[in-house]
Amino acid sequence: QVQFVESGGGLVQPGGSLRLSCATSRSIFSIYAMGWYRQAPGKQRDVVATITPGGSTFYADSVKGRFTISRDNAKNMVYLQMNSLKPEDTAVYYCNANLNINPARPLYDDWGQGTQVTVSS
Repeated sequence: QVQFVESGGGLVQPGGSLRLSCATSRSIFSIYAMGWYRQAPGKQRDVVATITPGGSTFYADSVKGRFTISRDNAKNMVYLQMNSLKPEDTAVYYCNANLNINPARPLYDDWGQGTQVTVSS
C-alpha cells in the first residue's frame, strides 16, 4: 500500500494554475516534514518544495515565487499551489515525508502513483 495519495494534476495552459493535494496518515504527518517532488520523462526526480510540521518552508529555485507549499494539520493534508505554470513544469508530482527540508531527504521508498501535471498550449 502506498503511503501517500496525490491528486489535483491535469492539463493546463502556460500561465495557468493548479493546486495539488497529498493525503497521508496522521502518524506520518504529525511527526515529519513533507515534501513535493517531480519527475519529468527521462529526468531524475527533484525536490520542488518542503514544509516542516511548524510551517517552515523551502523551495527549489526553479519554482520560487510561483509555487506555495502549505499543510493542514487537522486534515493530514499537504498542498502545492502552482501559479504561472511553464511547460518545463510538466512532470509527475509526488509527495513524501522528509527527515529534513534542506536538503530534502525523502523517508519512504514507496512513491505511489503521483499526479500528472502537463503544461501545454
